[in-house]
Amino acid sequence: MPDTPVHLTSGKVRELFELDEDRLLLVASDRISTFDVVHPTEIPDKGRVLTGLSAFWFARTRAIVPNHLLDLQADGRSLACRRLDMFPIECVVRGYLAGSGWKDYTATGATSGHRLPPGLSESERLPTPIFTPATKAQTGHDQNISREQAAELVGPQQLEALEQLSLALYEFGAEHARQHGIVLADTKFEFGRDADGSIVLADEALTPDSSRFWPADTYAAGRSQPSFDKQYVRDYAASLGWDKAPPAPGLPDEIVQGTRARYVEIFERLTGRSFDDYLRDPRIALE
Repeated sequence: MPDTPVHLTSGKVRELFELDEDRLLLVASDRISTFDVVHPTEIPDKGRVLTGLSAFWFARTRAIVPNHLLDLQADGRSLACRRLDMFPIECVVRGYLAGSGWKDYTATGATSGHRLPPGLSESERLPTPIFTPATKAQTGHDQNISREQAAELVGPQQLEALEQLSLALYEFGAEHARQHGIVLADTKFEFGRDADGSIVLADEALTPDSSRFWPADTYAAGRSQPSFDKQYVRDYAASLGWDKAPPAPGLPDEIVQGTRARYVEIFERLTGRSFDDYLRDPRIALE
């Protein structure tokens, strides 16, 4: 192991470092992006919420699929992880019709190759959760793709396995969220292969950056929903008439504090633990 981790790359939110040839360090910053563009204003403690929640889910989903987590670091925002060969798609599962899925549906009656029943309204629960893969855009926006297009990227057998794992993880997360008064509308997962060729869950899992969380007590189909995720920032950015191209607008203090409060609340509701306790001892997320 080198004396100092070697910086490999910067993502929209995370910094990636090499610990050695088998291990990486994934550090979640407080940056926030909407429409795949990073805003110049950070959200305090956002990276710790993402890291703590990911660790919480990684510790609870190992029976479904192995994950890359090796250790949760004392700063509460860093994960030591296994190095993987990552699949070039995002594995999105939708249980409700929102976001780009709703946009696709209103235009075509379908999303990612799934023909949906006519007459569905915004935020409506789907008859069954659906797997809607997307591309991983290095620049610009991720794009929804069909199952056939995804199969061309990863192979039909691998795609079938990724779909089944994604649906199982979504069902697990949605049931846990339901028990805590939360609707898990949709989420995305990323997977890689280890040296043995086994599929491993990676990146983050069921966080406010990768998922739509709605309060169950105010849920009603036919409109957009109040949320515990970055939709609050998306709505603010959209209200400015921003064209969704760089640079992203700065965020006023009201939006910053409101976003932090939403992230902290979803952490506490899903984990059943105080966020202040997590800041004192991040390893409680693994208990």
